[in-house]
Amino acid sequence: MARGHGRKRRGGHAAEHDNDERWLLTYADMITLLMALFMVLFSISSVNISKFVTLQQALKAAFSGDILPGGKAIAQPGASANSSRIPTKIDTPAIVRLTPSTTSELEHTSSSSASAAQASVAAHSAPSTANLAAAAQEQSSFEALQRKLNEYAAKHGFAQEVHATIEQRGLAIRVLTDSLLFPSGSATLEPAGEPLLSEIAQLLNIDQVHPVAVEGNTDDVPINGAYPSNWELSTARASAVVRYLIAQSVDPRRLSAVGWAEQHPVASNATTAGRALNRRVEIVLQRLY
Repeated sequence: MARGHGRKRRGGHAAEHDNDERWLLTYADMITLLMALFMVLFSISSVNISKFVTLQQALKAAFSGDILPGGKAIAQPGASANSSRIPTKIDTPAIVRLTPSTTSELEHTSSSSASAAQASVAAHSAPSTANLAAAAQEQSSFEALQRKLNEYAAKHGFAQEVHATIEQRGLAIRVLTDSLLFPSGSATLEPAGEPLLSEIAQLLNIDQVHPVAVEGNTDDVPINGAYPSNWELSTARASAVVRYLIAQSVDPRRLSAVGWAEQHPVASNATTAGRALNRRVEIVLQRLY
């Protein structure tokens, strides 16, 4: 009994001895943690001395008042080095209204603008002295050709078939086609009309400047023959006259041919006489001025 009890006591002392030494582990852990904490704090508290000095100098310069040279001139006008360049008086330009404020001013502005526009248009549209002189000479030339042609027609018995008039477009020589220039429904020139066209060509060659338009016209009676309509017939007749004038040495660059069919009558197509007047060829010496 006593021996067994002794064993129990020795086992108890060993257990107590083991429990008393466990605090060393906790102490070692704490010391390790403290050392790590102090190292972190030291690293955080470490300062770059050069950067700190640079920041210190910058802050000092910023708050010292020396960064703006001549700043004292604000308190004492004329004390800075640039004071001689500062004007003593600044002229403020007057403010001008862009739009009139009253009805009278608006009317005055509108009338002034209208007058200026009218003057500009008149300056551009008014004929010059040279143009007026050229137009007068052109009119005189047309009148001379008109007299010569009408005298020739009267002398050779063509007064009823040929007549020259001065119009706004120029000198128009109207030649009736029946029994003189073309047979009915045809664009072939009659020999009887060639002397007349030769005389007209000679008169056109006197000028040598003005363009010449040859216009064919018919009545409103539908055509039955070689041409499908009066359009083709009138154009063919104008072209035949142009070819004859070219053969008489009229410059082809001055000539043009156009067919109007029955679109430009000079008399009523309701009567035989009126239709005869509408069947015609007009040779127009066109105005330049």
